[in-house]
Amino acid sequence: MSESIDPVTLEIIRNQLESVATEMGHVLIRGAHSPNIKERQDCSTALFDASGRMIAQAEHIPVHLGAMPAAVETVLEKEPKPGDVFVLNDPFAGGTHLPDITLVSTLVREGEIIGFAVSRAHHADIGGSTPGSMPPGARELYEEGLRLPAVRLVDGGEPNPAVTELIRANVRTPDERTADLRAQRGANARAQERIKTLFDEHGSTLLDAFDAVIDYSRERVETELAALPDGTYRTRDALEGDGVTDEAIPIEATVRIDGASLSVDFTGTADQVAGNLNAPLSVAKSAVYFVVRAITDPDIPPNHGCYEPISVTAPDGSLLDPRPPAAVVGGNVETSQRVMDVTLAALAEAVPAVVPAGGQGTMNNLVIGDRAGEFTYYETIGGGFGARPGADGMDGVQVGMTNTLNTPIEAMGTEYPLRVERYALRPSSGGDGRHRGGLGLERTVTVETDATVSLITERREIAPAGIDGGGDGATGQNLVDGEPVPSKTSLDVERGTTVSVRTPGGGGHGDPAARDASARERDYRDGKTHREPPS
Repeated sequence: MSESIDPVTLEIIRNQLESVATEMGHVLIRGAHSPNIKERQDCSTALFDASGRMIAQAEHIPVHLGAMPAAVETVLEKEPKPGDVFVLNDPFAGGTHLPDITLVSTLVREGEIIGFAVSRAHHADIGGSTPGSMPPGARELYEEGLRLPAVRLVDGGEPNPAVTELIRANVRTPDERTADLRAQRGANARAQERIKTLFDEHGSTLLDAFDAVIDYSRERVETELAALPDGTYRTRDALEGDGVTDEAIPIEATVRIDGASLSVDFTGTADQVAGNLNAPLSVAKSAVYFVVRAITDPDIPPNHGCYEPISVTAPDGSLLDPRPPAAVVGGNVETSQRVMDVTLAALAEAVPAVVPAGGQGTMNNLVIGDRAGEFTYYETIGGGFGARPGADGMDGVQVGMTNTLNTPIEAMGTEYPLRVERYALRPSSGGDGRHRGGLGLERTVTVETDATVSLITERREIAPAGIDGGGDGATGQNLVDGEPVPSKTSLDVERGTTVSVRTPGGGGHGDPAARDASARERDYRDGKTHREPPS
């Protein structure tokens, strides 16, 4: 850690930097037009130094944030100059999947770039073969929407309207896209204002603090890792088909803890697939970073220092490091979840007092839109959290690599031709155990116009696993007009069609016979299980 900054000053500046990142998120959410950003808060914001190291982030979306450094690395290759704002979404050059549009703005002091403000938001449509830009059967990236390499949306302080026109010409809801991009620019501009204020307060000490906060986090993570038992831990799991075939897709992780470092090697994972579950290596890294954060002290400030003791490798041309033009839209949302699951499961032997049973392991992606471009609704739906070593799993929450809210029923009825018929917990969907797995949800929506429905989901066949004798959680189910449909599907529907998504429950933890009798009675009384407790 830098010796030029005393601990009190460093703590003050660290909190101020995190407050800037958080305020960026507030500006983005308040300024956005799409419910996916203003209601669900499917967006993330962060600050980076001039060399591309993250120095502070808001507590937003794990899969966004862990992969965000790749976006700044890409921009640095473009030789940015003061006043530039870059826009990108190319998964093979700094992005994650095409709907996630990233803006990288220079932070400037006295004519010099001293850092970058970054915002990433999931846009409800970016073109492609289906409304919502998440075609379940896509075989190439070109089917998934408009691909943007890092280009200047603002060039040296001068807006470049041609880029905005290009985006508008390739999406189904151009006015909404323009408004959401404007909100991202506003968020990044707010960071410039606040960084100027911090320079006025701290002077050049602020730049020293960039290094110091990174050093501090690295030392904290190294201390945590050094306290874990050295060893090699392996496990594997699978995805349930890629939308082109139903064949299981294995993901294998070998985790090595060696002193103050941790490495994850995904050798043994499937080759890249024909469908859209391929995930850029940056997405796999983000899942591993999240797991390390989960098993270490969550109060460690999240920044580049947390990543330095961690290495992640995957075979070139594999599911987790595919070659273009592989389709990837499902990799960001579903494969990231399974990478988290398999990495966490591998560490269960090393840290049994920390690792929970399997959570729902899916984001339950539901997209409904019309081909005329009047509306596009996108939602990820919560489910069961895995039971913990000392507590039940949480019911009906977002699990793992996502951290969004739901779309309120009132907002759905106002913004879209959709009517929510049912939104409830699924009784008995959590796995039995000394501690019960969290319950999944059921959400049923009536589509009040002709539309296209797309679903990209998981854990419809392979249940979320219990741990230490706990039972598995219930698998999920997708229904259209009451009839089951595949986990990954797209279909055109007529007005009046109902779409139901039943999400998985979490696995249980420990021997079910050891569950406290009063807890069993409470489960039955609260409707969390249909099983009446023994008298």
